[in-house]
Amino acid sequence: MSLEKVSAADHVQGSANAPVTLVEYGDYQCPYCGQAYPIVKRVQQELGDKLRFVFRNYPLPDLHPHALHAALASEAAGQQGKFWEMHDLLFEQQRQLDDASLLRYAQEIGLDVKKFEADFATKTVQEKVKADIASGDAVEIDSVPTFFINGTFFDGNYTGTGLLNAIQKVL
Repeated sequence: MSLEKVSAADHVQGSANAPVTLVEYGDYQCPYCGQAYPIVKRVQQELGDKLRFVFRNYPLPDLHPHALHAALASEAAGQQGKFWEMHDLLFEQQRQLDDASLLRYAQEIGLDVKKFEADFATKTVQEKVKADIASGDAVEIDSVPTFFINGTFFDGNYTGTGLLNAIQKVL
């Protein structure tokens, strides 16, 4: 089980030259992913240019009915260069991910809403989410959030300082 390398199709924050790459598979409606969101933000702040962060969509629609549309919304926002703005807003507003809220968020972050709506339904956006899911399936993801540190599955507790400590050991 090896993690696919980071590619141009991935959403990345941080330098390609960073010594550590953290990949998260997540679901915007998952409460555990919501719990992990500020932890990842703190880790990014703490490590600065030593960390490259990659987020891959892994919605679990059987458990979270709005997860798939939230993932599509993040990718549709990405078509206008605002994936991360939508990503953050979706986690910050995790309890309101119905379609009307997704449209409101698109407007709030300054997207062309008509383009957002059109992109939301495109094969390009749908295929990107499917590719993320397939990538997670290939490494046998069975829950979210799931983290990989430099391609190695992180089997520890991500809460508190667990994730930061694991990354610091790699450094």
